[in-house]
Amino acid sequence: MAVDAISLEVFKNMFISVSEEMGVALQRTAYSPNIKERRDFSCAVFDPQGQMVAQAAHVPVHLGAMPASVRAALDTFPNALRPGDIVILNDPYKGGTHLPDITMVAPVYFEEAGQKRMAGFVANRGHHSDVGGMTPGSLPLSTELYQEGTIIPPIKLARGGRLNQEVIQLICRNSRTPEERKGDLAAQIASIKVGERRLQEITQRYGMDETQEHMGALLDYSERLTRLAI
Repeated sequence: MAVDAISLEVFKNMFISVSEEMGVALQRTAYSPNIKERRDFSCAVFDPQGQMVAQAAHVPVHLGAMPASVRAALDTFPNALRPGDIVILNDPYKGGTHLPDITMVAPVYFEEAGQKRMAGFVANRGHHSDVGGMTPGSLPLSTELYQEGTIIPPIKLARGGRLNQEVIQLICRNSRTPEERKGDLAAQIASIKVGERRLQEITQRYGMDETQEHMGALLDYSERLTRLAI
């Protein structure tokens, strides 16, 4: 199927709906007011190269940094992200913003003709009210990064679908609100799972090649619009 204006619009809205549904899952299952009420989170879909294809209209400021987080995950684990893996990070030098914004990234695989192929990535970023640091909250009078809280480089929170509880324990132990942190992290994981299923469903319906072709066409279309605006 060749890409045309109609099919491009259909795929664009399908990819956006994946990120929007991820956001609904995150908001409804989160513990903290930051996520449930303030909606300080973002969800997005990426192609197999880590380029952003769609982001829901949650917190647009995350648009600039989330692709860098996905790239950091790919650089840290080159050709080593498998089905069921989830990478977690908040390091500002690895695509993060401030430390309370914790990002999760997961590869999405699709089985076609007996082979598993990568369909892309899904990611979310949520603002956690306390990740340690010299004062509660997210605006300490700090003079260096180490005073702001727990720094998480890109590490695997899950391997092959198996959650690393020690990572959760480490984050919660360094927070003044551990139960809230545990609940919000679980909500982010649930959101990732929703995104995985929905992107797999699109690929199942239209096939890997057609889905990838429309991802690339969307990126080209976005570039053309940006150049025209400039």
